Amino acid sequence: MNKADCFNLGYVAKLHSYKGEVSLFFDATDPNSYANLDAVYIDIDGILTPFFVEEIVMKDKGFAKVKFEGVDSENTARQILKKDLFLPIELLPPLSGKNFYDHEVVGFTVIDENYGEVGELIQVMDYKINPLLQIQNNELNKEVLLPLGNDLVQRVDRENKKLHVKATEGLIEMYLN
Repeated sequence: MNKADCFNLGYVAKLHSYKGEVSLFFDATDPNSYANLDAVYIDIDGILTPFFVEEIVMKDKGFAKVKFEGVDSENTARQILKKDLFLPIELLPPLSGKNFYDHEVVGFTVIDENYGEVGELIQVMDYKINPLLQIQNNELNKEVLLPLGNDLVQRVDRENKKLHVKATEGLIEMYLN
Protein backbone atom coordinates (compact mmCIF):
# COMPACT_ATOMS: atom_id res chain seq x y z
CA MET A 1 0.00 0.00 0.00
CA ASN A 2 1.32 3.44 -0.98
CA LYS A 3 0.71 6.63 0.98
CA ALA A 4 -0.61 8.23 -2.21
CA ASP A 5 -3.50 5.73 -2.11
CA CYS A 6 -4.29 6.47 1.54
CA PHE A 7 -5.43 9.20 3.88
CA ASN A 8 -4.01 10.00 7.30
CA LEU A 9 -6.52 8.94 9.94
CA GLY A 10 -4.54 10.01 13.01
CA TYR A 11 -1.76 8.53 15.12
CA VAL A 12 -0.91 6.17 17.98
CA ALA A 13 -1.18 8.63 20.87
CA LYS A 14 -0.01 6.69 23.93
CA LEU A 15 0.34 3.35 25.64
CA HIS A 16 -2.81 2.19 27.35
CA SER A 17 -1.68 -0.89 29.28
CA TYR A 18 1.24 -3.21 29.84
CA LYS A 19 -0.60 -5.81 27.70
CA GLY A 20 0.08 -3.92 24.48
CA GLU A 21 -3.09 -1.87 24.26
CA VAL A 22 -2.68 1.63 22.85
CA SER A 23 -4.71 4.80 22.55
CA LEU A 24 -5.28 6.02 19.01
CA PHE A 25 -6.24 9.56 18.12
CA PHE A 26 -8.55 9.83 15.10
CA ASP A 27 -8.18 13.21 13.37
CA ALA A 28 -11.66 13.05 11.89
CA THR A 29 -14.88 15.03 11.98
CA ASP A 30 -16.73 11.96 13.25
CA PRO A 31 -14.27 9.62 15.00
CA ASN A 32 -17.10 7.24 15.91
CA SER A 33 -17.48 6.34 12.23
CA TYR A 34 -14.26 4.34 12.70
CA ALA A 35 -15.57 2.31 15.66
CA ASN A 36 -15.71 -0.90 13.60
CA LEU A 37 -12.24 -0.84 12.06
CA ASP A 38 -10.81 -4.23 11.14
CA ALA A 39 -7.32 -2.94 10.36
CA VAL A 40 -5.20 0.17 9.85
CA TYR A 41 -1.88 0.85 8.21
CA ILE A 42 0.83 2.24 10.46
CA ASP A 43 3.77 4.12 8.98
CA ILE A 44 6.89 2.36 10.25
CA ASP A 45 10.05 3.89 8.81
CA GLY A 46 8.21 5.02 5.68
CA ILE A 47 6.52 1.65 5.05
CA LEU A 48 2.77 1.27 5.56
CA THR A 49 2.38 -1.88 7.62
CA PRO A 50 -1.04 -3.46 8.24
CA PHE A 51 -2.14 -3.94 11.84
CA PHE A 52 -5.29 -5.95 12.52
CA VAL A 53 -7.66 -4.82 15.25
CA GLU A 54 -8.65 -7.36 17.90
CA GLU A 55 -10.67 -4.92 19.96
CA ILE A 56 -11.56 -1.24 19.77
CA VAL A 57 -13.32 0.86 22.41
CA MET A 58 -14.20 4.44 21.48
CA LYS A 59 -13.37 7.12 24.07
CA ASP A 60 -13.98 10.88 24.21
CA LYS A 61 -12.48 13.61 22.02
CA GLY A 62 -11.40 11.39 19.11
CA PHE A 63 -9.53 8.76 21.13
CA ALA A 64 -9.98 5.00 21.07
CA LYS A 65 -8.44 2.20 23.12
CA VAL A 66 -7.20 -0.47 20.70
CA LYS A 67 -5.71 -3.93 20.96
CA PHE A 68 -3.86 -5.01 17.81
CA GLU A 69 -3.09 -8.62 16.86
CA GLY A 70 0.54 -9.44 17.63
CA VAL A 71 1.04 -6.44 19.93
CA ASP A 72 1.03 -8.21 23.28
CA SER A 73 3.46 -6.26 25.43
CA GLU A 74 4.38 -2.74 26.42
CA ASN A 75 7.70 -3.08 24.55
CA THR A 76 6.00 -4.12 21.31
CA ALA A 77 3.46 -1.30 21.67
CA ARG A 78 6.27 1.23 22.18
CA GLN A 79 7.51 0.47 18.65
CA ILE A 80 4.31 1.94 17.15
CA LEU A 81 3.96 4.85 19.61
CA LYS A 82 3.55 8.28 17.92
CA LYS A 83 3.33 6.63 14.48
CA ASP A 84 0.79 7.82 11.89
CA LEU A 85 -2.31 5.78 10.99
CA PHE A 86 -3.55 5.40 7.40
CA LEU A 87 -6.54 3.92 5.61
CA PRO A 88 -7.17 3.46 1.87
CA ILE A 89 -8.77 6.52 0.23
CA GLU A 90 -11.66 4.41 -1.07
CA LEU A 91 -12.88 4.01 2.54
CA LEU A 92 -13.68 7.73 2.72
CA PRO A 93 -17.39 8.36 2.24
CA PRO A 94 -18.07 10.51 -0.84
CA LEU A 95 -18.84 14.16 -0.12
CA SER A 96 -21.18 16.43 -2.01
CA GLY A 97 -22.03 20.10 -2.22
CA LYS A 98 -19.44 22.50 -0.80
CA ASN A 99 -17.82 19.81 1.36
CA PHE A 100 -14.52 18.33 0.20
CA TYR A 101 -11.48 16.42 1.38
CA ASP A 102 -8.24 18.39 1.27
CA HIS A 103 -6.53 15.91 -1.07
CA GLU A 104 -9.55 15.83 -3.38
CA VAL A 105 -9.30 19.45 -4.60
CA VAL A 106 -5.54 19.67 -5.15
CA GLY A 107 -5.03 20.51 -8.81
CA PHE A 108 -8.46 22.13 -9.17
CA THR A 109 -8.73 25.52 -10.87
CA VAL A 110 -9.82 28.18 -8.36
CA ILE A 111 -12.31 30.70 -9.70
CA ASP A 112 -13.29 33.75 -7.64
CA GLU A 113 -16.77 35.23 -8.00
CA ASN A 114 -15.35 38.74 -8.53
CA TYR A 115 -11.78 38.27 -9.82
CA GLY A 116 -12.31 35.29 -12.14
CA GLU A 117 -9.71 32.54 -12.57
CA VAL A 118 -7.13 32.79 -9.77
CA GLY A 119 -4.95 29.75 -10.50
CA GLU A 120 -4.33 26.14 -9.56
CA LEU A 121 -4.90 24.89 -6.01
CA ILE A 122 -1.52 23.55 -4.84
CA GLN A 123 -2.55 22.48 -1.34
CA VAL A 124 -4.90 23.01 1.54
CA MET A 125 -2.73 24.19 4.41
CA ASP A 126 -4.55 22.63 7.35
CA TYR A 127 -3.63 25.00 10.17
CA LYS A 128 -5.98 24.53 13.13
CA ILE A 129 -6.63 28.22 13.73
CA ASN A 130 -6.58 29.46 10.14
CA PRO A 131 -6.59 26.89 7.31
CA LEU A 132 -5.52 28.32 3.95
CA LEU A 133 -5.85 27.52 0.27
CA GLN A 134 -2.45 27.81 -1.45
CA ILE A 135 -3.03 28.76 -5.08
CA GLN A 136 -0.40 29.18 -7.81
CA ASN A 137 -1.12 31.69 -10.57
CA ASN A 138 1.18 30.44 -13.34
CA GLU A 139 0.39 33.32 -15.68
CA LEU A 140 1.86 35.87 -13.25
CA ASN A 141 4.10 33.35 -11.43
CA LYS A 142 2.64 34.39 -8.07
CA GLU A 143 1.21 32.59 -5.06
CA VAL A 144 -2.16 33.43 -3.49
CA LEU A 145 -3.18 32.39 0.03
CA LEU A 146 -6.90 32.46 0.85
CA PRO A 147 -8.22 31.84 4.37
CA LEU A 148 -10.58 28.89 4.25
CA GLY A 149 -13.43 30.44 6.22
CA ASN A 150 -16.97 29.11 6.24
CA ASP A 151 -18.14 31.35 3.41
CA LEU A 152 -15.12 31.18 1.06
CA VAL A 153 -16.09 28.08 -0.95
CA GLN A 154 -19.24 28.66 -2.97
CA ARG A 155 -19.27 25.49 -5.09
CA VAL A 156 -17.12 22.42 -5.78
CA ASP A 157 -17.36 21.31 -9.43
CA ARG A 158 -15.82 17.86 -9.21
CA GLU A 159 -16.60 16.96 -12.82
CA ASN A 160 -14.69 19.94 -14.26
CA LYS A 161 -12.16 20.17 -11.39
CA LYS A 162 -13.08 23.73 -10.42
CA LEU A 163 -13.36 25.29 -6.99
CA HIS A 164 -15.61 28.37 -6.99
CA VAL A 165 -14.86 30.83 -4.18
CA LYS A 166 -15.85 34.29 -3.00
CA ALA A 167 -12.80 35.92 -1.42
CA THR A 168 -12.85 39.11 0.60
CA GLU A 169 -12.87 42.04 -1.80
CA GLY A 170 -9.33 43.13 -2.73
CA LEU A 171 -7.56 40.11 -1.20
CA ILE A 172 -6.70 38.37 -4.48
CA GLU A 173 -5.70 41.66 -6.11
CA MET A 174 -3.30 42.28 -3.21
CA TYR A 175 -1.37 39.18 -4.28
CA LEU A 176 -1.64 39.48 -8.04
CA ASN A 177 -1.36 43.22 -8.77
